[in-house]
Amino acid sequence: MAALAVLASVAGAAPAAAQDEAGFQSYLLTLRAQAEAKGVSRATLDAVMPTLTLNQRVVELDRQQPGANPNAPIPDFAPYKAQHLSPALIASGRNAYLSARPRLQRIEAETGVPESIMVAIWGHETSYGRVMGGFDLPRALATLAYEGRRRGLFADEFIASLQMMDRGVARSQLIGSWAGATGGPQFLPSVYLRLARDGDGDGRADIWSSQADTLASIGNYFANAGWRPGQPWGMAVSVPPTFDRSQISNRLLSPRCVKVFARHSGWKTMAEWRSLGIAPLTRTWPGDTVLATLIEPDGPGKTAYLLTGNYRVILDYNCSNFYALSVGLLADAVEQ
Repeated sequence: MAALAVLASVAGAAPAAAQDEAGFQSYLLTLRAQAEAKGVSRATLDAVMPTLTLNQRVVELDRQQPGANPNAPIPDFAPYKAQHLSPALIASGRNAYLSARPRLQRIEAETGVPESIMVAIWGHETSYGRVMGGFDLPRALATLAYEGRRRGLFADEFIASLQMMDRGVARSQLIGSWAGATGGPQFLPSVYLRLARDGDGDGRADIWSSQADTLASIGNYFANAGWRPGQPWGMAVSVPPTFDRSQISNRLLSPRCVKVFARHSGWKTMAEWRSLGIAPLTRTWPGDTVLATLIEPDGPGKTAYLLTGNYRVILDYNCSNFYALSVGLLADAVEQ
C-alpha cells in the first residue's frame, strides 16, 4: 500500500510540475512584452528569456515566509542580539574597518555616513562579502513574478535585472538571494540601478567583487535615505524603576512598518529624556535638541535604547527593529 501511495504521488506530481512549467513559459511572453515596453534591448531579451525555467525551490522558500499573526507575542531582542552580534562577526568587522580606513574616510567625507555604519551593514548583509547567495537572479525574479504573491514588485525587479545587463553587468554576476537581493550590499536590481556607485574609479559599480564599490554604494544609499551627519543612530540607556511610561506613549500611526514603529515611544529631545531620569550606558549625551524615541526591546527593567532619526534610516534598509538595533550595536563595536 505504501508503494502504491508513493507511485500515485509521483504520478500526480509530474503533470502538476509540467503544468506549472507550461504556465511559466506562457507568462514569460507577457514579461518579455513588459520588458520591451520599458526599453530592454532585444539582444538582452534574446540572451536571457530562452534560458529561464521555473525554480520550484524559490516558490517553496517564498511560501515558507511567516505570515503576519497579529496575536503572536513579540520575542525578546536578547537572543537575536546574541546570534547577530557574535564575537566572530565583531572581530571580522574590526578587521574590515581597520583595513579599509582610508577608503571609508573618503566615503564618509562625501556622504556624511559613518564608516562604522557602512561596515556594519556589509557585515549583517553578507558577512563582509562572504555569503552573497547562489540563486540566478533573472530566473528567481521571473519565478516570483509568475507565482503572483507580489507580482508587480518582482516583475519590475526582473526587468531591472535585465536593465542591469544593458548597462554592462554580466549575466554571471547576477547571482544572489532567492528573493532577488545581490552583491555585498544585497541590493535589489532597482536599488542597484538607482544607488550603486563606483568607489574605486574603474568606471563600474561592481558590488560583487569590489569592496570599494560595495561600501560606496552603501554610503550612497544611506545618504539618499536622509542620514544626518553628526548624529548617532541611538544609544543604550537605563530607565528608572519608577518611570511612568504613560507620559511617553506614541500617538502617531506610521504609514509603513506599523508594528515596527508601534514599539517606539513619542519623540522627545535628549534634554527632556535626561530630565525624566533616562541615563546613557555606553556613550555621552548628544546635543540637547536632538530628538529621539525610546524602545525597550526586552521589556521594562532591561537595557533600553534612545533612537534618533538616523535609526529610521537604518530601518529604511530593513524595516525590523532587531535588525536596525543590531546594525547600530555592531557599528559601535567595530569602531572601538
